[in-house]
Amino acid sequence: MTGMLASVMNEAEAAAALAAGVDIIDMKNPWEGALGALPSTLITTIMSSLDGRVTTSATVGDLPPEPGILTEAIRTTAATGVGFVKVGFFSSQNLDPCISAIGRLTPAIAVIAVLFADLCPDPALIKGFAKAGFSGIMLDTMRKDGPSLLESTTPTQLREFVLECRHWGLLCGLAGSLKHRDIPRLLPLEPDYLGFRGALCSASQRGLDIDPERLSQVRQAIPREKKRSRPETAHIPPAGTAPEDPPIVP
Repeated sequence: MTGMLASVMNEAEAAAALAAGVDIIDMKNPWEGALGALPSTLITTIMSSLDGRVTTSATVGDLPPEPGILTEAIRTTAATGVGFVKVGFFSSQNLDPCISAIGRLTPAIAVIAVLFADLCPDPALIKGFAKAGFSGIMLDTMRKDGPSLLESTTPTQLREFVLECRHWGLLCGLAGSLKHRDIPRLLPLEPDYLGFRGALCSASQRGLDIDPERLSQVRQAIPREKKRSRPETAHIPPAGTAPEDPPIVP
């Protein structure tokens, strides 16, 4: 079954998401880019208000591909107690050093890599993230005023992404200007989560407050089931090991 991720930017929105039965409450600042970060003090406040009643995640910001900058941001975000730390990979620059550095943190910190469909990421990256001990991958879009996920990629490509993540034991999520009408098209792909921000907000503007009615409509469109934080079959290999390369199933 597929769960619902809702990105929130304050305590009031987190309370609304919790009341609606959202599966993952994701803390993000939509005014600061694709993966804008909230202040760690605000994340800590939100975490305290949620009191362990829901799975949580938070973004580290739209950061440059520098291993030291990324690892420091991951440590700072993880110190708030959030369940998953989301890190964006915006280019191939310094990719291997960044993944390697983050891999040294993954035994203690659950890290989600965020790739961007509108930047045409290499599917081979999925194996690399698994070998480095990442917990999962979210496929999103970088340009929030541009093409959505379904306009940036094809259903076949999305299905291959989900299957590849599943093979490597990674959680997989789909996001990127998703709308209520997109849900029936994406549920058959069986990602672990579908992520929303703009579709939940007044006038579909991601920088505005979450509208409880829109939040409820999206929640009701995704069938509920008791969610696991990780699929039962998931196995994250230690860094440097991995199963044999899987075939891509069309």
